[in-house]
Amino acid sequence: MIDILRNVIPYISGLYTLPWIIVGLVVTYILAGIYGEDKVRATMKKIGMVLLFVFIPLLLFRIFLNIHFGMNEVIFSGLTFAVLAFTYLISFYYGKREARKRGFKGMNRRNFIKTVLTNQGRSSAFVGGALLAIEAWQVPAGIYISLVGIGLFAVIPYILSRMHKRENRGKRRRNQDVKTLPWYLNLYPWYLLSFVVAAILIHRTTGLTVQSLGDAGVIIHFITALTIPAGLYYVGASIHPRDLKLDEMRKMFSFRDRRPTEFHWVAARNAFLATMLITPVLITGIFGMALFFGMIPTAWFAVLVINSVLPITSTNMFLIPYGIDMKSTALAVTWTTVFSVPLFTVLIMLFLKLGF
Repeated sequence: MIDILRNVIPYISGLYTLPWIIVGLVVTYILAGIYGEDKVRATMKKIGMVLLFVFIPLLLFRIFLNIHFGMNEVIFSGLTFAVLAFTYLISFYYGKREARKRGFKGMNRRNFIKTVLTNQGRSSAFVGGALLAIEAWQVPAGIYISLVGIGLFAVIPYILSRMHKRENRGKRRRNQDVKTLPWYLNLYPWYLLSFVVAAILIHRTTGLTVQSLGDAGVIIHFITALTIPAGLYYVGASIHPRDLKLDEMRKMFSFRDRRPTEFHWVAARNAFLATMLITPVLITGIFGMALFFGMIPTAWFAVLVINSVLPITSTNMFLIPYGIDMKSTALAVTWTTVFSVPLFTVLIMLFLKLGF
């Protein structure tokens, strides 16, 4: 039995996991036709919570149990904080510029900026989790995923809540109607980080690794490796086929000004451009120069660049009560997934071919 698990692990790792995105899309589409879209989406939401709270923390625990967290890892953690702050600043100032350019005023302007800002949040755990299957990238990818969790579920909700309270100052009744993130998502970043910290402390104090656990280590490796194809299946399942229409594509990628009734298309398009064009170009340019001058390792460059093209995370939908536009966010999640997944796949193959 252990030998079977050991032989299966390579086939649920690395590039072998990527086709599960297509599987998720096709199977979910078929099931939605049989059981109804609402029922299938509700089930997938529960599956997503299981992945977030059970499998991803265990996967990170397994990875960090195998490494000695030293100065390089500390430096990369600081660099990741800086990169995440930089990407959100890109979206914030780009959103302000576009709101001014299009003449948005009052609540429309604020909602537009918050929508573009919030949708810089990426699907680092589900899509980016595929990077954890590549041994050379596991540690920086694990650090990146952990810190993105803090950004998505702690820092950004706090910023949005402060903005929302300031906008509604003096309107107590309206403020009381605002629902914050569910308690389990408020808890999530610290819960996730606790697995990383626990693994690092256990390894440093005992020298324990997954390999030293023998057969139990193989079982742990197999169970946690299932996280990546399951997460990518979830990504495929989150794509809405009804949005993949030529007419919808014209609205999404038309650069002429839209009517006020199509506000959500304007916001979705600008969120798409901020995340899928402006941010990757700037990140690649900055860290491409750093790599050229030998300032960062190739693994860091690969992880930072690939994470810059990840799709917008569907968990942003939990932030709707803070004033971001729901339709814009749903469209941006769908279209960034459609465009980024092929690019994500090509970049992984290219960087591995180049020996990164």
